[in-house]
Order: sequence, then C-alpha cells, then structure tokens
Amino acid sequence: MQKTQNLPFQLGDPVEHRGIVIAPLFPTRDPSCAYATLDEALPRGLAITETGLDGTVPELAVKNPLDANVLLYDGEELVGAKQNRILNVSVLVAAGSSLRIPVSCVEQGRWSSRSEGMVAADHVSHANLRRRKAETLAAAPMSLGVAQGEVWNEVAAKASRMDAPSPTGANSDTFRALGAGLGELEPAFPLEPGQCGALFALGDSLCLDWVSRSDAFVQLWPKLRRGYLLDALEALDRPASSPEGLARFVSAVDAAGAARQPSVGLGEDVRFRGTAVIGSGLELDGELLQLSAFTSGPDAARAFGRIAAPSRRR
Repeated sequence: MQKTQNLPFQLGDPVEHRGIVIAPLFPTRDPSCAYATLDEALPRGLAITETGLDGTVPELAVKNPLDANVLLYDGEELVGAKQNRILNVSVLVAAGSSLRIPVSCVEQGRWSSRSEGMVAADHVSHANLRRRKAETLAAAPMSLGVAQGEVWNEVAAKASRMDAPSPTGANSDTFRALGAGLGELEPAFPLEPGQCGALFALGDSLCLDWVSRSDAFVQLWPKLRRGYLLDALEALDRPASSPEGLARFVSAVDAAGAARQPSVGLGEDVRFRGTAVIGSGLELDGELLQLSAFTSGPDAARAFGRIAAPSRRR
C-alpha cells in the first residue's frame, strides 16, 4: 500500500476489469466525527425541499430533526420537487438545524412539482460532470448558479453520447437507460472490508473519493460506483491505467495547495489545486471528513499516463 504524508488514507491494490481500474483507499487514522449519510437520514426524518412555494433553482432547504449530524456528499443527486438537483458542495448538516444548500439542476426541461420533498437517487453524478463542476466552482464554490450552464451542457452531452433521450433532460434517465450495462460491471468492483474511499481511473482520467468513516462509505459506494461506471461505459476495453499513474495522482493530491472558507453547514470547505489535479473537501476541527479529487488540465496525460498493467484483474 502507498501511504500519504498529509492525507488520512493509503492506496490499496487496484482492480482492473475491461480497462476500468478502481483502487480502494484505507484509513490511516481513526475517525473522530460521527455523522449519518443522506440515505440513512432521509428515512429517519431528514427533509430536503424547495426553499418556498415558488422555489429557486440553485438552492434547496434542508431540515434535520435528528440528534445526529448528516453528511451530504458533493455530487449526490436529489430527485423530485420541482426538478432534480445535484449537490454543489459537501455539507455537514448539524443535528437539529435547518439551512439552505447550493445545488445545480440536472433536469433542465421541468419546473413543476412532483413531490413536496426530495429523495436520494441511486447514484452520484458521473465523474466527468463532477470534474467540470469543480473546475467552474473553484474560485467561488458557494456562489449560486455559477456552475449551472456547465452542468446542463455535460448532462445533455452525456445523454447524447449514450443515446439516452429524456423528455425532461433528466440526468437520472441516462442512468436508467444504461442500467443493464452498469449492472453487468458492478460485481467486478466489490466493497472491501474497512474501505473508506476509492480511486477510479480510465486511462489518464482519474477521480478520487474519500470519507472518514467506513460505515458511511458502505452507504456511498454503490452510488459512487454507478457514477464511475457510467463514464466507463464510453471507454470499455481500452488500455488500462497503471499502478504507477495512480500512485502519482495520489501524491499530486497530497502535495496540492489548499484554501479554506466557512462551509454552509458545519466545518470548513476546502478547495485545492496542484499539478494536473483539482478537488474539494470538508474539514471539521482539523479532521478531513470528505475529499473529492480529479485530474484537470492538459498536463494530466503526461503526469498520470499509462506505464504498465495493473496488478489484479477481474
């Protein structure tokens, strides 16, 4: 396993299947902060709704009546209300609190109520959409509506490339249309005991996701995996990323400079950029609770390109 200097995880052995490479991430420190995930909290009473009767595209209202903090993960999709949205940033919603969260619409052709509250989709947005959103929001992550055009463009382009038309331009319809293909690939990448994150690679395009608690990652992994594999369906059976490229990516994330600002919920929103990498995270009292990182810019191929075949295949 490759250990990092500053980040609280180490890189496990990668698994390759049909040119897709996913490596598990394992913690090097015990977590301190306790929290529930969106999928755990919604059945217990967490409510996510429009901000009012008229609603507003770039914001949703969250009410957390629970006695537990709730982690909402950057890129998670929420379905219902006046239109489907994705989370622009990760937010830790304090127990017993209410707040507004910044979101982007992923259903351009609907603005009519289907339900009062929103439910969680069975996927996190695909990695390329999340990367484009991260690049757009890098300078002003809490600004409302800044990434909307970029998000709509990627949702429409993905649906067109995958031949997945939707009457309302819904990102969820693309996942639904490709469900059989996703289901065929999912068993090749099972969750490993103690896993808290994953590094996904298609050639020299990489995406890393991390949370501080393995019990939270159990909830997130099926959703993250579906997002990864939606991108993978466009690039099956191509030369696979190398273990060396994955290690160089983790080192670049570890070395990236970071800027912090108050989050919309508990803790601090962290934005970082380094050599061919970009990403964001959430910290509370010095503990990294969540991290997402992506290759970015024209230097990614040179920095993280293929050298050799991965160590394990399925």
